[in-house]
Amino acid sequence: MLDIIKNWDVISVKDWNKKEISFDTDKNLVLLDWLDVNFPGEYEKSGILAEIKEIDSTLIYSFTIDSKHVFIVPTEKLELKEEIISFFWDIDVLIILWTKESIKIFENIEAKVVIPYSETKDIFLNSLGQHIESVETYRIKWDLDWEKTEFINLG
Repeated sequence: MLDIIKNWDVISVKDWNKKEISFDTDKNLVLLDWLDVNFPGEYEKSGILAEIKEIDSTLIYSFTIDSKHVFIVPTEKLELKEEIISFFWDIDVLIILWTKESIKIFENIEAKVVIPYSETKDIFLNSLGQHIESVETYRIKWDLDWEKTEFINLG
């Protein structure tokens, strides 16, 4: 199981062994168990696998942690070409900058759990009929439902 925690501008994903992916949404800084992974490439640290791609001058992050696939998309504008769509596979958790433009990204990829972030995320959650209460911590269980997408409103 994974714990997802928001503390100020940092979203953290922690496994049962307290290994962590942290994403500073204000600085667009991603750390893999305290290793700076803000460069394209493949990484492995503390049993967490990472693949970082640079697409249109923006880094897109893919992690495998505790057998779950976590993606971070810190952009609202991403031209969805075939090579990009093929990068987004089997997404368990999608952390995405949530704006009017980023809805196109979300609609073209499938994710089991979506965690939007931005000042306007509540507006877009409401427009999707997702009137959910804000939480500081959320625990993701082992088996996720493929039939529906769950939205998490981290406060």
